Amino acid sequence: MTNQPARAVARALEPFAGQVYFAPECHERYQALGFGPSPGDGNGVQLPNGPAYFCSRGSVMGQVSGEVVAAAFGVFNPAAVVPAVSEGWTLTDADTICAARTAGAVDQLRRILGESPDGLDEIVAVLRRATDGLPVAGNPLYAGLVAQDRPNDPLGEAWWLTDQLREFRGDVHVNAWTIAGFDAAEIGLLTELYWGLPPRSYVRTRAWTNADLDAAQERLESRGMLREGALTADGRAARENVEVLTDQGCERIVSGLGDGLDTFVSVVGDWSRRVRAADGYPSGPKDVAPRSAN
Repeated sequence: MTNQPARAVARALEPFAGQVYFAPECHERYQALGFGPSPGDGNGVQLPNGPAYFCSRGSVMGQVSGEVVAAAFGVFNPAAVVPAVSEGWTLTDADTICAARTAGAVDQLRRILGESPDGLDEIVAVLRRATDGLPVAGNPLYAGLVAQDRPNDPLGEAWWLTDQLREFRGDVHVNAWTIAGFDAAEIGLLTELYWGLPPRSYVRTRAWTNADLDAAQERLESRGMLREGALTADGRAARENVEVLTDQGCERIVSGLGDGLDTFVSVVGDWSRRVRAADGYPSGPKDVAPRSAN
């Protein structure tokens, strides 16, 4: 049985929290540190520069190596992550890019939502309850965010706390598919088909080579998860079970929201819709997939 509240929370907060990776205000700050500009756009939404993305998101854990970043993010090819992070740390340090990340994310939200969108104070109070007592064990990106200084303004705090919830779910998700026996290339192939995307489209944003994907596909076919490039019933059930395990791991968030759950989903969901409408976050995974997938 799926935990619908956990998924409703994830859907509501994703664009509001995840807009940090597409915010022009972030990209401009990273470029000022020496990183390359946004490499283009996905249906009007600015896409992130690779080294800046890996270093900025990873910076919440400190100035760690590319191997640590690859391990925490889970789904990316370490062969791409490690040199990108090494390059990034020649340009800046973790504290500097982490501060740029926070400032840029909040600036985009101010531009789109205003300084104090309706319901902000109530949502901050609800988020404090939801994040109180979440475990750090096995959750490296969430733990890194907890260690960061709390922004001193309500909108900044709301973003910081939703980013914690987003990374907590992401950490749980990596643990879930790892426990289920999948590797990163395999879960990428399964996920894009589970989402209804063309084969080998979105997974290419994770820097896997054709050889990597060929080998992963062969492994999945041998386990009965794929047949002729499509999900089998067993493959779909296995991928859905990863989501169920993730939902179960996020039950603490739902419990923490308590009677504020409906308010959170409604208010933060509305903020997220406004962020998407302003091209602050993609309309879906297809917007960030390479145009010439094969």
